[in-house]
Amino acid sequence: MDVLLAVAVYGISMLVPVMDGNSSTGPWTARGAFFGAVICASLVFRRRLPWAVLLATASGTAVYLASSPHKSPLMPATMIAMYTCALHRPRREAVAAVTVVAVLLAGVSVVFGHGGWLGPESIALIALSASAAAVGFAVRNRRAYIAAVEERARRAEQTREEEAHRRVIDERLRIARELHDVLAHHIALINVQAAVVDHVLETDPRQARESLAHIRRAARSSLTEVRTSIGLLRRPDAPDEAAVEPSPGVDALPDLIAGFAAAGLIVDQKVTGPPVDLPAAVGLTAYRVVQEALTNASKYACQPFAELELHYLPSALRIHVRNRSDPAARSGLSTGLDALERGEGGHGLLGMRERAHALGGTFTARTADGWFEVRVLLPHEGAGT
Repeated sequence: MDVLLAVAVYGISMLVPVMDGNSSTGPWTARGAFFGAVICASLVFRRRLPWAVLLATASGTAVYLASSPHKSPLMPATMIAMYTCALHRPRREAVAAVTVVAVLLAGVSVVFGHGGWLGPESIALIALSASAAAVGFAVRNRRAYIAAVEERARRAEQTREEEAHRRVIDERLRIARELHDVLAHHIALINVQAAVVDHVLETDPRQARESLAHIRRAARSSLTEVRTSIGLLRRPDAPDEAAVEPSPGVDALPDLIAGFAAAGLIVDQKVTGPPVDLPAAVGLTAYRVVQEALTNASKYACQPFAELELHYLPSALRIHVRNRSDPAARSGLSTGLDALERGEGGHGLLGMRERAHALGGTFTARTADGWFEVRVLLPHEGAGT
């Protein structure tokens, strides 16, 4: 493109003396044509060496003005060099360079008899120089504006992609927590009842049949909840009313505790404070926290006993679950708590903490004096819906 531009400028310069009707531009000589070709050829390097090209073209124009009483046909090449400097070089440097070149050319024109400082030749040289620089700055500003718009669009697209990716991750974590809490609870009960069946199958068939009935109910409940979750996943646009049954809340805790009691875990429940209607999210979180904490108690407690306390505050629900842990399980719990601090804990503890933090609450799990306890605080805005 720059080669074609140089050829075009040289051709126009050669035609200017021919097309100038009032003969204000002198005819080309062989020496002048060669000199003009060299000056116009320098435009090929205008992008890589803008200052050198400006110096070459300005010098050529000044030499022509100094050696001829006519106007210089090389001024278009100088204007293109000024335009290039205004487009690609720092703004202050370009303004200073164009100003110096314009004043230099006007001065040469005055000195060598082309008119005074206010003559048409001097004013034309300054005006042409200012016009070339103005066009360069205008193109530069437009390119900068377009680049800024494209950058904002790129960042907006990147932000949308990151937000979509974050939502996918959050949804995957939520599904993982739900499936873990459901399956861990029911499979723990099935495991306990299966052990009972194996122990009393020959000595107490009636007790074995009761344990098998508990296993069937736990398996049926597990399948129902998993089927409900998967059904909602397969219908992502379905309304909330499409769910088979409402999400469990604090009012479902008696049935949950009864299921653990049937598995042999004695739960001492204590409720303090005036109960309030909790928001659905808080109620579901409270249910899942109690479910996971009691599941851990049924697996790791040295005695089939756990304490559950629900304390209703004006704007929060405090949950406290604890159970005795045997020395063999205590080391494993300590290891799990250490891993939880690093964000690498088991799915149960990690899921309880994520659920509590998602509502702006707090979660604490620790071992103290032979007890393993879980404390959760879930804030809410008073009576919910």
